Amino acid sequence: MEAILRVENLSKWYNAGRPDEVRAVEDISLEVYENQYAVLYGPSGSGKTTLLSLIGTLDRPTQGRIFLYGRDITQFSDIELSRIRRQTVGFVFQSFNLFAGLSAWENVSYPLIPMGVPTTERFERAKSLLERLGLGDRLDHSPEELSGGEQQRVAIARALVNHPRILIADEPTSNIDTDSVGSLLEILTGLKEEGKTIIVSSHDPVIKSRAEVLFTLVRGRLKGISHGKNE
Repeated sequence: MEAILRVENLSKWYNAGRPDEVRAVEDISLEVYENQYAVLYGPSGSGKTTLLSLIGTLDRPTQGRIFLYGRDITQFSDIELSRIRRQTVGFVFQSFNLFAGLSAWENVSYPLIPMGVPTTERFERAKSLLERLGLGDRLDHSPEELSGGEQQRVAIARALVNHPRILIADEPTSNIDTDSVGSLLEILTGLKEEGKTIIVSSHDPVIKSRAEVLFTLVRGRLKGISHGKNE
């Protein structure tokens, strides 16, 4: 079986060649397969978020290549990468990145606006996802009126609104309470059971324990690969 995501000798340097150069990711190679639950694990500063940003096409590497479904996306134009973000990859940010002043359903449906989807359809798609995630009574609430766990579920719904094949989540337990962690794990497990590929970064042992494949990062380098009991 061929990997849907293959990273080859990937590096990302900031301020390259200057005294304040930071090598956030250094010479990483890994593979993720269809419908796999993959976790990038390590302490703060280990390069997890940078690696996720590269995989999710939010940033470009300094060196190395990323193959997504067999295509070298490091050669893609900004327009082509934008298309991947709209059609293939859903990204859940650590800080949620919701728009203040917009309602929950407006936040969820926001990625559909550039695609020209009519307002009625945008609302129905957002409503369906929010109801599924237990927020059917929060459609018109703004982020300021929602708890951390509720904001995260809105962010997950937004990441799913375009039916991506891959869901990427950066430190998903860092800004929610203990009760919300269990709900999050159920959501991720349910999405995997539906056939989605899940790629998560975390320093949380609870997330680590659910991994089918665990990539351990230390100071920007891949230090180990291990497989969970479900593999």
